[in-house]
Amino acid sequence: MGCGWGAGRSFRADAAKGRITQVDATAFEHRFHQHFAALELADKQLLVALSGGRDSVALLFLLRFVCGARVLAAHLDHGMRANSGADAQWVAGLCRAWAIPLVTARCREAPHGEDAARRERYAFLQSAARVVQADRLVLGHHADDQAETVLFRVLRGTGVPGLAGMAPLGPGLLARPLLPFWRRDVACYARARQLRWRNDASNRELGYARNRIRLDLIPRIERTIAPAARAGLVRLAELARENEILVKQAVGGVTSEAIRTDGEAVILSRAVFRQNPVLAPLLLRHALRNFGPAPGRVGTRMAVSFITDSPSGREFLLPGGVSLLAEFDEVRIRRSGMAAAPDRPLCLDGTAGTGMARIGGREYRVAWEIGTWLGDAPDRVGLHPKQLCMPLLVRGPAPGDRVRLSGGSRLLKKLWGDRRVPRSRRAATPVLADAVGRTLWVAGVARTVEFQPQHGEDALLIHISDA
Repeated sequence: MGCGWGAGRSFRADAAKGRITQVDATAFEHRFHQHFAALELADKQLLVALSGGRDSVALLFLLRFVCGARVLAAHLDHGMRANSGADAQWVAGLCRAWAIPLVTARCREAPHGEDAARRERYAFLQSAARVVQADRLVLGHHADDQAETVLFRVLRGTGVPGLAGMAPLGPGLLARPLLPFWRRDVACYARARQLRWRNDASNRELGYARNRIRLDLIPRIERTIAPAARAGLVRLAELARENEILVKQAVGGVTSEAIRTDGEAVILSRAVFRQNPVLAPLLLRHALRNFGPAPGRVGTRMAVSFITDSPSGREFLLPGGVSLLAEFDEVRIRRSGMAAAPDRPLCLDGTAGTGMARIGGREYRVAWEIGTWLGDAPDRVGLHPKQLCMPLLVRGPAPGDRVRLSGGSRLLKKLWGDRRVPRSRRAATPVLADAVGRTLWVAGVARTVEFQPQHGEDALLIHISDA
């Protein structure tokens, strides 16, 4: 049944009653323009994914002639159908007629299946967007697509983020200005404006999962169980998206306390994870974002349990060569099996100078000079210059190292535990020794009680910082 036209009006098929009701095409355009403005697309250069089908053609028409946007189009010929080349030619003709620049490509080999075709298409569109320097990559997804996406994800066991479906904006450059509109309204609008498009016969084939959901599953659900199933699924996506916004805000409020970086490693605060059990899985996934795919639901639960409950010194392995190492009040995320570059000690000869040392794979800048001693700091120590046995050496920890403290000599091996120094940091902690091997300073941990100057007295000041 076609849609009629008269006095600036289009018509909508009423699916429930099988008859035609009037819808004002101008009102449709006004509503689209309002949504277009709300998405802040007016001053952007837009690349439209143009398949040649009804939805993408209607979208291109609305952007070009109703909103007056700066638009380009992109079309990928998958080569999966005998007449796909004719579709590409038709799209090129449409863009010439509408004075719209077009980027086209054809797959070297036809993709096998809809998932492979989708990957090829998105890769092409993202590449085309970079080439033409588009601000947004615009897709023709509408409310029915949203309902089908949410139901498909529910059937595959998605989590709450998956229930949010497709966002009007993002991820990346993606924009979906037709998302609030139903398929039937877009269809009747296209007919009202006497648009032409290409029909893809593969959209009627039930062998594809999404086609079966659209053509069979949702209609049967609406006939037999829930007449407003599509509207309910779209509403579910909106509620899930609102929930995700609130969760992200909550996570953002504690991220700086829960997660910090240390070189290539990421450090987690066990106390913050314990205090926020609901947010802990999301904090972990955020922390793992640069280490590859996050673990699944069960793996995430086990990892969070390790973070909050495991004794210090234990290690938990994640897929992809990533490990969690419990260290007192922290957990360190790192890639396992990474060999550190060999140490490069630095000799301090003379009363002033600068140099570089590599300890435990970390680069340090060392500076020393004679100056007034006003007290030590984690990265600075002062030593009485006349009593030192020069030259001094900045090196890594060695077996048998001892530090003379006020209570007597203490093995560095014991001192690590006393001062709660994580195992992962120990090998990268600079040690300052004199010419006869006495340990003068373990940076950030302890100094010897020997060679300590008086306040305000001249001393050899040594400063060690990350390079």
